[in-house]
Amino acid sequence: MSNANITLVQGIYSGFGRGDVASIIGGLSPDVDWQTVGLAKDYPVFGQRNGKAAVQEFIAQVAATEEFFEFSPREFYAADDKVFALGFYAGKIKNTGQPFSCEWAHVFTFAGGKVSRFREFTDTAQFVAGYRG
Repeated sequence: MSNANITLVQGIYSGFGRGDVASIIGGLSPDVDWQTVGLAKDYPVFGQRNGKAAVQEFIAQVAATEEFFEFSPREFYAADDKVFALGFYAGKIKNTGQPFSCEWAHVFTFAGGKVSRFREFTDTAQFVAGYRG
């Protein structure tokens, strides 16, 4: 099961790279618990969202807020019902033009062959400072 889960996560990242929101949403459970760790009051992409519609809003918010020059998932590890992905991204905050570049960690939890929970851990201070200009 863990190799299938890694393949699904890689497909989600591929969909993100193509701008294919439908393929991303297709890999999620209807009641997915999705969180980019941080406070939404500090940076609009941070915070928790529940359900596919909220994740679609999150993806639209990322597109409106950030421009990526690089998005590179680099390592994948599976254990039980989880996939851990480590990677790097670089880009700029659209409203200020401030650059960002940092490593990240994503944790996907699976139930019934779909992502039921997602957590993103990143350099939140860099994004907040970049957003404030």
